[in-house]
Amino acid sequence: MRVEQVYEKRKGPVVSFEFFPPRDEKAQGTFDAVIDELTPLKPDYLSVTFGAGGSTKDGSYQTVKHLTADANLPVVAYVAGYGLSPDTIVNVLDRYRAIGIETIFVIRGDQPREPDFVSHPESFMYASDLIAFIAEQYDFSLGCAGYPEGHLQAESLEKDIEYLKLKVDNGARYVVTQYFYDNTFYFDYVEKCRAAGITVPIIPGIMPVYTLKMTRMLSKVCGSSIPASMETALADLADAPADRVVDFGIEKAVEQCRGLLEQGVPGLHFYTMDRSRSTREILTRLRNEGLM
Repeated sequence: MRVEQVYEKRKGPVVSFEFFPPRDEKAQGTFDAVIDELTPLKPDYLSVTFGAGGSTKDGSYQTVKHLTADANLPVVAYVAGYGLSPDTIVNVLDRYRAIGIETIFVIRGDQPREPDFVSHPESFMYASDLIAFIAEQYDFSLGCAGYPEGHLQAESLEKDIEYLKLKVDNGARYVVTQYFYDNTFYFDYVEKCRAAGITVPIIPGIMPVYTLKMTRMLSKVCGSSIPASMETALADLADAPADRVVDFGIEKAVEQCRGLLEQGVPGLHFYTMDRSRSTREILTRLRNEGLM
């Protein structure tokens, strides 16, 4: 499955789900249950992340293999290049190619938290460099990340869009964005990207509110702002039961997705955080409304 062809051929919005590879046997059981609950929604593809510094590269591979071979699902494999040698990257890509993976989502990745981690001297400093490296040696369909509010380390949003253009020029064929809670960020971003000559599909990433703690933590880590009205609502939920917080997240995400779909976005990419209820209910409601 080549993802750029999915976006080219699909008549309606493309639906994709993102997962982390489970870290142990207990997590594997939970993960399999989540997959069983979400696959009846018939997503166009799933993506599996790749830990910082290759920390989950074996687990990611096993998860991708499990989903493709055992569950017969269309899967995109992440590859993060931070700190890894070119030979390690080649080994990872060869393994994915051997099991029939056709699309790789390429990111630079974060610096591992382990204090003794040492980057390989020939590791890839930027996602654009890794994309160029892969495109020169393989026939994978390549995707990359975009940041509607700008990457935390970027000098400016405009400079960040220049870097995105370089990723596309080097071989990326579609973009999935960091999540955002104000659709204006996405629409303004797409407009600026188009003005910069970026013509590939730009897919909005959707992160429902799962817990208050997670929402605030991810906002700091990812640079995705929380609108004032939403912050007020979160504060009002400070002592609320967990299910009520999830209900709020579903309502807000349905509202956000509705606004995106009404403007003709090419798809929705759900950051599931290896959970099922929110994504299932959001997508079911959108489909019942005839938006997908």
